[in-house]
Amino acid sequence: MADMKLAAVESRFADIIWDNEPVRSGELTKICEEKLGWKRTTTYTVLKKLCVRGIFKNEDGVVSSLYSRDEFYGIQGEQFVDEVYGGSLPAFIAAFTKRKTLTDKEIKEIQLMIDSAREE
Repeated sequence: MADMKLAAVESRFADIIWDNEPVRSGELTKICEEKLGWKRTTTYTVLKKLCVRGIFKNEDGVVSSLYSRDEFYGIQGEQFVDEVYGGSLPAFIAAFTKRKTLTDKEIKEIQLMIDSAREE
């Protein structure tokens, strides 16, 4: 599986791709110059790095993702729970709720997810 950890600047770059995909690489360099202040070479360097890691692809000058934003962050979350909490979602939730109180709305949303998972 690809390394799903992104540095802050890589995350901003990934969001630009997801917001504009499919995007021609030349257009991507213009967007990154405007939004990130990057030179063309910087855009291509970071793009190549993320393509090698299997997150994006650049085929015939058209950049697109291999994972949707939701898929990517879902996988990233799974990796975090695996690495930090030994794969235990209950341990993660226990740690999370010790520091932050869930709202009634959040509790209802989580309960709906649990109910849906039971039905599957």
